[in-house]
Amino acid sequence: MRPALWFKLGIREWPNYVPLAPILRDYQKEDFSHDLVAGLVVGMVTIPQAVAYAFLAGVPPEAGLYACLLPMVLYAIFGSSRQLVVGPVAVAALMVAGTVSEYAPKYTTEYLQITTIICLQTGLFLWILRLSRMGGLVNLLSHPVITGFVNAAAILIIISQLPAFTGVDVDSGGAPWLVLGGLLEQISTIDWLVAAYGAGALVLLLVIPRIARPVARLFGFSISANHALTRIGPMIVAVAAVALVTLSGAAGNIATVGDVPSGLPPIKPPPFELQLWLDLLPSSAIIGLVAYIESYSIGTTLAARKQTRVNSHQELIAIGAANIGAAFSSAYPVAGSFSRSSVNYFSGARTPVSSLVCAVVIVLVLLFFTALFANLPHAVLAAIVMVSVVGLMDLKSSREHWSIHRHDTITEHATLILVLFMGVEIGLIAGVLISIAFFVRTSSRPNITQVGRLGATEHFRSIKRYNVETLPHVLALRVDENIYFANAVQIEDKFLKRAQRRRGTRHLLVVCSSVNMIDATGVQMLRRLNTNLARAGITLNLSDVKGTLMPLLEAVHLREALSGDIYFTADRAMKHFAKELEPDSSAAQTTLTF
Repeated sequence: MRPALWFKLGIREWPNYVPLAPILRDYQKEDFSHDLVAGLVVGMVTIPQAVAYAFLAGVPPEAGLYACLLPMVLYAIFGSSRQLVVGPVAVAALMVAGTVSEYAPKYTTEYLQITTIICLQTGLFLWILRLSRMGGLVNLLSHPVITGFVNAAAILIIISQLPAFTGVDVDSGGAPWLVLGGLLEQISTIDWLVAAYGAGALVLLLVIPRIARPVARLFGFSISANHALTRIGPMIVAVAAVALVTLSGAAGNIATVGDVPSGLPPIKPPPFELQLWLDLLPSSAIIGLVAYIESYSIGTTLAARKQTRVNSHQELIAIGAANIGAAFSSAYPVAGSFSRSSVNYFSGARTPVSSLVCAVVIVLVLLFFTALFANLPHAVLAAIVMVSVVGLMDLKSSREHWSIHRHDTITEHATLILVLFMGVEIGLIAGVLISIAFFVRTSSRPNITQVGRLGATEHFRSIKRYNVETLPHVLALRVDENIYFANAVQIEDKFLKRAQRRRGTRHLLVVCSSVNMIDATGVQMLRRLNTNLARAGITLNLSDVKGTLMPLLEAVHLREALSGDIYFTADRAMKHFAKELEPDSSAAQTTLTF
């Protein structure tokens, strides 16, 4: 196959850190037909979602469309995923609304300016993580924490959409129980026309994916359950709602989007006010972490289907660049979208060019078709948001977590409850702290196993699980945990008790095959343990010390301080200790077998 003319444009000379460069260099004509179709379909799905998420975030509807332009293009240039679509997402919109509403009223210029500050801080934070090689911080958000957070966020989002869905005048930005309480108090004031539009949209959004395949068969072709045609419900519902409102003349009786300014977003920097920037920093960092993890998870899932890889470091650069682009184009924080990325994938997208096609669709809408949104009801947008976030919920993980590790289930449920009742940021931070606390609690109670030789091999296994051989004067204990400040005292106590309980013990061998780290507290504990054992006539020995640990132990002269020695393997140590029994044949026969 012949490369396209992109090669002649000097793209080969583009920097290697721009993943789009080699893609364009080897781009084929047949690739464009797939990317064109995918981009058009994603554009149809994106437009109503972008407007809906803009209202969820508290920004004007055009800001939702702006968030699909420069951020989408920048991610297409710098992103390592070929199918990931970046733009406005529900979780980020909820977090923005919870943060910015403290400083300015929704849908105002001041409110939008604050969101652009958060965008810039989010992007810079992700870039700093990449430059400082601290991207591993995102691992603090474990899967149970993320699951609990997303489930709680989905519940919060659904509750926040109920006032618009029913036409009841309740502050949707309040606590969820206040919103529900207000709805119950004013249930007699429900606007049944608004509710009818919302309910109709909800039914259609749920039904269209289920009838798309039978309808396709009627026209003589077959589609899969994940085909793009099953995902264009939001566009169909939006068009139908606008047509119905326009033809029925109901625009004056229900809340609609209203006038949406046409034209491309102005390119300007966010305002700078030092105190405001400092106040927003913690929230921006959390939004950045969530946006990155959400995007990376989606990108990895899609890459696995194509048997390709996503570069985690490059994703920090790409998601950061997308948010910085949002900051300069009057938008709000963006991330990878699960629904739109799925549509992009199942529409046959081969490269990020599909995102560029989608951006062109958004440009055409902003230039020529914004007037069509004027009669789009808020109730329909609420229905679109509610159906979208239901797909994010994961209710099966709790059972799996309980069977795998019960602490994970507790962490997930605690995060969910805290997010619901304490707020998004506090709940998420608390979930992280709970997961860390469980980790420290587990590692502070390390498993210490007595081991022996497995038959005539060099392998050593637990005396409780295998038929192994031990030496009567050697106690070999394996530590299944790192030795650090949280567990050093507990390890010391267990070593002393077991060494003193076992009669005839002259040597304690600590098998360090599972030890990857020993901190200063751990070293001091080993020195103290060595002294206490020596008083009882027992030597302290180490084996299977990792190569990365040996320089550290040598730097603190631990080998010289030990009453015993450090052996390369437990096998070598046991062979050395066995020689002590050789002169006494009767003693040699006392080797114990378990």
